Parts: sequence; structure tokens; C-alpha cells
Amino acid sequence: MIKLIASDMDGTLLDSKMSISEDNVSAIREAKRLGIEFMVATGRAYSEAKPPLEEAGIDCAMITLNGAQVFDKAGNSLFTAGIRKEVVKDILATLDKHNIYYELATNQGIFSEHQEKRIENFAAHIATTMPHLTYKTAIAMASAHLALLHITYIDDMNELLEDTTIEVLKIIGFSLEGPKVLGPAGMEIETLENIVVTSSAQNNIEINHKHAQKGIAVAHLAKERGISPAQVMTIGDNINDISMIQWAGVSFAMGNAELVLKEYAKYETSTNLENGVGEAILRAIREDL
Repeated sequence: MIKLIASDMDGTLLDSKMSISEDNVSAIREAKRLGIEFMVATGRAYSEAKPPLEEAGIDCAMITLNGAQVFDKAGNSLFTAGIRKEVVKDILATLDKHNIYYELATNQGIFSEHQEKRIENFAAHIATTMPHLTYKTAIAMASAHLALLHITYIDDMNELLEDTTIEVLKIIGFSLEGPKVLGPAGMEIETLENIVVTSSAQNNIEINHKHAQKGIAVAHLAKERGISPAQVMTIGDNINDISMIQWAGVSFAMGNAELVLKEYAKYETSTNLENGVGEAILRAIREDL
């Protein structure tokens, strides 16, 4: 029987309102009742991941920033995997060259140079996931959502990189043109030392140290708990979930998952709008996967 479940958030655990449905919460509680630990493994920073979990009453360990930072259920940072500053400068130069907006996730929060571009790109993400909305409504939702998240806007990233107390854990780039622009930039960045490039949506690329991957983080936590890969279940929908989908003994792709992830997953569940996480958890329990 599984002893540990690690679930992605966006496009997986969260619905169209960026919330966790009651059906998903109920399944998570049932798993906990049976002694199965639940945790999230997300590309989000801690400050972005925590609110929907608190709203749903879920208290759990958190793998954040694709595995660059891991927290216990009390919110204590267990370990980080950052990117060297010299490499960060090369990455930012490449993103600037391709005219890609970016944000830096660090050990001291998220930093951006452009508030308007942040809202614009998040609105594009909302419009993609909820095509029935007008773009004006998506902009309003993006502004309201981002107002709840802590982010620091600065004039010059280079000045930030001179701060010796700052550790860069993840860089995320956004483009409204999607893979057409992000693909070539990502390929160029991936040639840099110890760098891995993934994605959690068509309009972004996520850049981490090669040791900052969800699969590595899940494996680390499972080993600490004395849990074998066969007793671990992972659930995801996008490219940045592949490493943990490959590693776990029981793996589910969401119905809305990218096709490449579905090829790696052992099972498929319903979409994030149809309580797919809860369905997968209850199936794993019922069938003793």
C-alpha cells in the first residue's frame, strides 16, 4: 500500500478558482486517516503555495520551486538547491536577448522588475485555463490574485545579485508567444553548467539547478521516512512533474496533462476541474495500488 502521496498544485490539485475542492480535501483526509502522508510538490514559492492549502485546512510538508526548497509541515526550510550567481547572470542575459519577462525566486522571496508584465502574463495563464472568461476579466482576476502574494518589485536585478545574502533558487520566464520564443531560449539556457529547464504551462519556462527537481526532492523525503519508491504515489500534469512521475512506483497523470507526461505515468485520472486528485487517491486506496 502507498505510504506517501506527492501532488502538484497548478493544473492538478487546484481548480479553476485556484482553490482545492472539497472532494479533493475529503480524499486527502481519508488518506491521512489511513496513515498515508500527503504533501505538495509545486513550482510555486512557499508564499504562493501556502494560501490555498491554509484555506482548505491542509497542513503538510511542501516541495516548492520544483524542488529547490523543501519545507516540513511546520514551515521550516529543510534544504535548498540554488543557482550560482555567475550562471544566473548568463541566464538573465539570454532571457533579455529573447525579450522574455522573468522573475527570480530566492531564499528571501520573489523579485520582479515589472509589475505590469507580471499581471499581463498571469492574466494570459488564467485566460488559457478558463477560456470562457474575457481578457478584461482575466486581468481583473490576475490583479486580485497577485495582490495577495508577496513580491518585491525592484529597478535592477543586477543590484540584487550583488547581495551576498540572496540565494537564487528558481528563475521563471514568461512569454505571450509561448514555445515559439521560449523554446529556443530554453535550449540555449540548458547548455549552461548544472541547469535544467522545465515548464508548468505553455507560456513559461522554469529554470533550476539540476538537483532542484521534484523527483529528487520526493526521493530524498521518502528515503528519510524509510519509504520505498513502490510505496510512493505522485500526481501531476506538466513537464516539471515528469521527474517525480518517473520515480514513483504509483504515478497518475491528470486528464488535462501534457501528452508527454501521460506517456510516463502508470495511470490516468480526471481533470483538475473534475476532482482528479481526489479520484486518484481514492482509487489507489481502493485498489491497493
